[in-house]
Amino acid sequence: MPVRPTVSEAELEAHLSGICFKTGPPRRLGVEIELLVHDARNPRCPVAPDRMHAAADALRALPLDSCLTFEPGGQLELSSLPATSLTACVEAVSADLALVRPTLQERGLGLAGHGHNPWHPPRRVLLAPRYDAMEAYFDRRGPAGRSMMCGTASVQVCVDAGHEEPGPLGLGRRWVLAHLLGAVLAAAFANSPLAEGRPTGYRTTRQAIWAQLDPGRTFAPSPGPDPRAAWVRYALDAPVMCVPRPDGPWHAPEGLTFREWIRTGAPRPVTREDLDYHVTTLFPPVRPRGHLELRMIDAQPGPNGWIVPLAVTAALFDDPEAAEYAYRAVKPLAETAGARPAPENPLWRAAARDALTDPELHTAAVACFAAAQEALPRLGASGEIRAAVAEFTERYVARGRCPADDQLDALPAAAEGRLVRGKDSP
Repeated sequence: MPVRPTVSEAELEAHLSGICFKTGPPRRLGVEIELLVHDARNPRCPVAPDRMHAAADALRALPLDSCLTFEPGGQLELSSLPATSLTACVEAVSADLALVRPTLQERGLGLAGHGHNPWHPPRRVLLAPRYDAMEAYFDRRGPAGRSMMCGTASVQVCVDAGHEEPGPLGLGRRWVLAHLLGAVLAAAFANSPLAEGRPTGYRTTRQAIWAQLDPGRTFAPSPGPDPRAAWVRYALDAPVMCVPRPDGPWHAPEGLTFREWIRTGAPRPVTREDLDYHVTTLFPPVRPRGHLELRMIDAQPGPNGWIVPLAVTAALFDDPEAAEYAYRAVKPLAETAGARPAPENPLWRAAARDALTDPELHTAAVACFAAAQEALPRLGASGEIRAAVAEFTERYVARGRCPADDQLDALPAAAEGRLVRGKDSP
């Protein structure tokens, strides 16, 4: 077998710096929707792996525009192509879901939007070297990793990185906005208060789980004036989850950072492909992949619930007036966040636990949703999209509520004040 070429630390730093943020006028938008697959008659009954695999084969035969993948626990994921408008993105993904849902229904399966599986404990149905290594890696720290892999689902919104120059749509401003507004979005769309049918003490259990994972790969990079330098430093200093191999198990020495791997050349010399793979194993709440991937929003209830977080996020990032207004609205939250990284800092912990019952988050959410509603017509959003955002705003944001509160209200003991903050946390 030929020896694979090696690259220097400086070359890898330059490579990562060149691809992490692709700057320019914001023009494109995307969304990744994760949904739980469940038995249509009894969601509490786990779906057998062979039944899940047969359904996956049928879905892969559909003529979808989005990329169809599955998470380790069988969660279905649709990743849209980059769209040139909000309406185009919504129409494309809606068309794909219109094919996916009846195909699953024919097999007695349904889709549900929950940030965390409310029915049963995590169970992995996909076997692959990557997931074997990921599970072993996270098991070193406790059960949260398996819950993340097999029991969580989200709406991930992807926006362009923005202009190189300063301003409302500049990269530096958007990077700061993403980490403050992210807590507001996590709170407003919190939709995972249950685990195995019981309240966890959090309105977004999914976000609480992410805060318990490996800090070196799930906490945000240290803030600074240069997002590129911060991301490169973060990525190279993050622990290596696994070393991909053509045969045999994927594993990595415990405590090995990518930078140490470069410098030592062990367990084998590093390649550029290894770095590209390594960054796919980093899961901070905002991940640069040329564009900005916002990863903090729970999967939403209802067949079209995903549209509202997509629309609100797009409006607040891509409309200059709304972006400036949102930045001013969330900037005071930096004092609450303090110096600790998201999602571990006090701001993000309040979002996970209290959602919009937190006064600061509620005030910011009211201002941001109002700005988004004003911006949507300027972005050419359809009447259906604007109506969905208006309905969500009136039902939840204006009242200091989130979708998780509906689930808590429906519990038999809701009238007795069942939600105890911090109790039964995952």
